[in-house]
Amino acid sequence: MWFLNLELRQALYLCPSTCSEYVAGEGIPKDKDYEPQTICEHLQYLFALLQNSKRRYIDPSGFVKALGLDTGQQQDAQEFSKLFMSLLEDTLSKQKNPDVRNIVQKQFCGEYAYVTVCNQCGRESKLVSKFYELELNIQGHKQLTDCITEFLKEEKLEGDNRYFCETCQSKQNATRKIRLLSLPCTLNLQLMRFVFDRQTGHKKKLNTYIGFSELLDMEPFMEQKNGVYVYELSAVLIHRGVSAYSGHYIAHVKDPQTGEWYKFNDEDIDKMEGKKLQLGIEEDLAEPSKSQTRKPKCGKGTHCSRNAYMLVYRLQTREKSLTIEVPAFLQELVERDNCKFEEWCNEMAEMRKQSVARGKIKHEEVKELYKRLPAEAGSPYDFISLEWLQKWLDESTPPKPIDNTACLCSHGKLHPDKISIMKRISEYVADFFYRRYGGGPRLNVKALCKDCVVERCRILRLKNQLNEDYKTVTNLLKITVKGNDGFWVGKASLRSWRQLALEQLNEQDEDTEHSNGKMNGNAQNKDESNEEKREEEEELNFNEDIVCPHGDLCISENERRVVSKEAWEKLKQYFPKAPEFPNNKECCSQCKILEREGEENEALHKMMASEQKTSLQNLFHDKCRPCLGSWPQETDELYIVSQFFVEEWRKFVRRPTRCSPVSSVGNSALLCPHGGLMFTYASMTKEDSKLIALIWPSEWERIQKLFVVDHVIKITRTQAAGADPESTLYTSEPQLCPECREGLLCQQQRDLREYTQATIYIHKVVDNKKTNGGAKRQKVSHQSFITYQKQGIRRSTRHRKVRGEKALLVSANQTLKELKIQIMHAFSVAPFDQNLSIDGKILSDDTATLGSLGVIPESVILLKADEPLADYAAMDDVMQVCMPEEGFKGTGLLGH
Repeated sequence: MWFLNLELRQALYLCPSTCSEYVAGEGIPKDKDYEPQTICEHLQYLFALLQNSKRRYIDPSGFVKALGLDTGQQQDAQEFSKLFMSLLEDTLSKQKNPDVRNIVQKQFCGEYAYVTVCNQCGRESKLVSKFYELELNIQGHKQLTDCITEFLKEEKLEGDNRYFCETCQSKQNATRKIRLLSLPCTLNLQLMRFVFDRQTGHKKKLNTYIGFSELLDMEPFMEQKNGVYVYELSAVLIHRGVSAYSGHYIAHVKDPQTGEWYKFNDEDIDKMEGKKLQLGIEEDLAEPSKSQTRKPKCGKGTHCSRNAYMLVYRLQTREKSLTIEVPAFLQELVERDNCKFEEWCNEMAEMRKQSVARGKIKHEEVKELYKRLPAEAGSPYDFISLEWLQKWLDESTPPKPIDNTACLCSHGKLHPDKISIMKRISEYVADFFYRRYGGGPRLNVKALCKDCVVERCRILRLKNQLNEDYKTVTNLLKITVKGNDGFWVGKASLRSWRQLALEQLNEQDEDTEHSNGKMNGNAQNKDESNEEKREEEEELNFNEDIVCPHGDLCISENERRVVSKEAWEKLKQYFPKAPEFPNNKECCSQCKILEREGEENEALHKMMASEQKTSLQNLFHDKCRPCLGSWPQETDELYIVSQFFVEEWRKFVRRPTRCSPVSSVGNSALLCPHGGLMFTYASMTKEDSKLIALIWPSEWERIQKLFVVDHVIKITRTQAAGADPESTLYTSEPQLCPECREGLLCQQQRDLREYTQATIYIHKVVDNKKTNGGAKRQKVSHQSFITYQKQGIRRSTRHRKVRGEKALLVSANQTLKELKIQIMHAFSVAPFDQNLSIDGKILSDDTATLGSLGVIPESVILLKADEPLADYAAMDDVMQVCMPEEGFKGTGLLGH
């Protein structure tokens, strides 16, 4: 758009270069690349390339780098236009040539005045100001002229907004409006499509259709009517997308010399047919919705757009357009760049030519050899790798040397199983391949390994015999064995004997391949082979499933059955080393002794469990248990044991034959190294109650008889007769160790604040009231949110998930913002719509860590989502919305 402003381009060409080497008359050093130093020099070079370069598109990376812009971040195009125009004006203001120094003011600068009129005395005050573009509100309007009219409309200053009149020396009602005093040659009209939404706290895009004409008469809007104020459309800038935080920019610009329109879409530049503006399909790519308005009809010479954010008009004049000549030193730079480009094109053409030539040679070679590739009957032939042959046929570049090693057996010859990946070719073609490309080893008609073929045939015969024997054994197993002529065979072995036999045959085949330590031409590590063999030996072999640990016949008859002598002989052919047990064989005597001992132990354990359960009936069923919070009146003493002991004891009582008996009460876990108690009376009534179990004195007497007690822990209540219940004292034996208790609390706090991959629960609060589709977003008040938190969820020791709740894995050092991103993925609620609370406390600091906010493992966080707007932007932009907007901070546009 700036390039096609001929006056601006000519003024930039007149700017002198800061490099002495490029001053006219001195020429350009050929051994030095041109590096622009200033913004003007970058624009000069870019404009010169755009004007006379032979390239299809120009790379502005140097210009972007000079401005310090981040190409990975999308910025506001309107803000960029303002800042760059200001930077360019400031840079050109230092030039001596007035045509250069004042070009920005002449082309883009106009004047308007803020006129305020006092209603009391009629005094009129003016504040004259310059403008480089008019920012027009489009909300509620359909035509560009309506937007301009609103921009200039009269505003009433009343009430708290009254105007202080210097004549009346008091605040008076007044009117204020803007009067256009002068207009520039190039009139930039900014359509305010991106506005701040107070309800969401973020920008949004207005997708309102605005109509505009190709000719714009500004005379009705001017203070002075006697002038030339007819403008013609010269550029339309489009933002394609529904969101203010993402999208794509397209420029439609008119060439002032030819009157033709061009569409600039990154590196794609399209010339429009004829000389009429065609906005294209980008107007149809907005997000569809039920409330979307239809595109209004446009008359001749008018257009309408829902994505145009800037319209550029140029003053209509009958003067001939300028002819812009590129300065000599810039033209020389352009020609140098064109030479480099032509050299590159020639190199590409030469490479393509060479590639085509190689392809033709290869084509003729393939064409010639393809006819002679098959080996005729009775003539000598070679085997060659099929993969290599396919590469030779497909690729234009010469293939690597022939490699047949993958097809060799352990004897160094052609493996019969690899025939499928080989191709038999004539000896003539094989001679050509090995002569041209080399490689090997060469596999001729005698290369097929006879030993491997014989072994393969043997294994195939054995597999066929196995199928016949399988049928025979199956029939023999149906015969009932009488007398002592049978043999014991494991049931698991009988079910899988055929598979085991096949595996043995396959292992024999693999052993043949590995016999000389080679496979596919590659030496194998002996240690790895030995390790594999050891692992195979550890696997169950045939009939070993009925061998006891002592190497004799197992005592369990459910795991074995008797088979006939004929069936056993068939099985023995395949498993000659299998353990043999005639059906009159006695079971293992040692296993019988162990079985009797086990039965006696089980009986003993059952008796112990029954006795302990009877003695401690209430403790087992967790009934009638004492509570420290409401001390029982019938006793002043209670005993304490570890809850772990109680749980392990209950497991044993429930399953005495499967669980080991509990012999001792391990209370040392409740004491510190000094022998002091680790818990206070108050903590044992609350958070530490899950670690201890309270025991009645009568139960304690039985526990001492049944178990070995390492430490006695007792709580005693001391209460004077007639005294206030609040003055009751509770003492423990042993007494509390304050130092270790403090250390335990500190460690627990650290554990709660320094967790990783802990589970927390997010409970989404849903209102019963349904919102209308067109309702605006309703923010949640903190007071109502806290009230719900206090009344809503009941906390318990063991968390139970409820409906509308999801578990998340979090760490203490992650921020609240990161948690909100997780919640967004889980509930599809944008972070800025999330109202989070824990235990009645609102979580609002996005930069704070979860540990510092008091979020601990198993916490329940309430989520209340703001109700969505009907035209809310896509969730894809949430990540960008959450980032703080810094604009062009730190770039060259702000003088940094």
